[in-house]
Amino acid sequence: MQQSSVSPSYAAAELQARELRSSHDFREAANAAQMAADIANAEGDSSSWWHMTLFRAESLIAAGEIEACAELAGTLIAEPRDGNRQLQAQVHILLALTRRGMGLLEEAADEARIAADLMVDEDDVEIAVKARQALIAALADSGRLEEAWAESLIMADIISGEVDDQLVGKAYWVIGNVAFLCSKIAEGLHYHELAAGTFSPARNLTVWAKFNKASAAMRLAADVADADTLRCIERAELATDVIGGTEEDHILLKLNRGHWNFLAGDQKSAVDTLVDIFPVPEKTSPQILGEAYLLLGRSHAALGNGAEARKYLMDAADCFEKAGASQRAEQALEFLTEVP
Repeated sequence: MQQSSVSPSYAAAELQARELRSSHDFREAANAAQMAADIANAEGDSSSWWHMTLFRAESLIAAGEIEACAELAGTLIAEPRDGNRQLQAQVHILLALTRRGMGLLEEAADEARIAADLMVDEDDVEIAVKARQALIAALADSGRLEEAWAESLIMADIISGEVDDQLVGKAYWVIGNVAFLCSKIAEGLHYHELAAGTFSPARNLTVWAKFNKASAAMRLAADVADADTLRCIERAELATDVIGGTEEDHILLKLNRGHWNFLAGDQKSAVDTLVDIFPVPEKTSPQILGEAYLLLGRSHAALGNGAEARKYLMDAADCFEKAGASQRAEQALEFLTEVP
């Protein structure tokens, strides 16, 4: 039987979980949420158990614990909150993010599509935007760029003045990413500038770090290696030094720095930076590994190291195929044909 009010012990555990997440201690927040969920379960409070389990899953993915989050989200799918489409959508969004992190891009797009469809007739703009973000990211990663751009325009229409600035910024961020991938460089820079205007290191240093890191990556992928791109790289590195960041955050920072060195013509530094990524390949998604291998292959080719270039470009193609990013795999093989 579900209780009408929560106990003091549950309330204390929930408060601790929320305070820990506010201070970006995501692993401890997940642990506290587990404690709160256990208390709710023992007290027969199924609603509080469900919400704290969702909170725990969100904290786990924020901590980079993708597989643990996926397992927990699967538990929540099996225990749906009857009639609450927003909560169902939130779980499918989590599943989409975990599938994307595992390189399962088709599954990620399917889960995000379910979430987006659940929110079509709902009033919760925030969850609707998050669902579209997850869908767009999965479509873009798998090379379905026309679909991703169409979804981006839908999301741009969904955004309203009632949405939190941080969420609007994240939406512009995603739209800018897709524009870059579609070779719409002016639109990409425009939307990323709109996004940058909504973020502040004083308000949320973690989001500010992630945006600068991601914006640098998109600029570099479009061969935009200007002073603004270098500022994005440096801001992301400094902010991540302060907040810590996950293993993947540090890997992506190295990828950006290596890419910058490559475009600046310093191929030796690019190789030295990129090889540091590979001591922990098991903690890196196939998509990210593919990007690192691709840059290493191109750097070795520029240095005249044909054997190393061919090896890394083949590795890149294999990783992209595993991730379902066939377009990127084809690009890696095109670079391979240019190696003497």
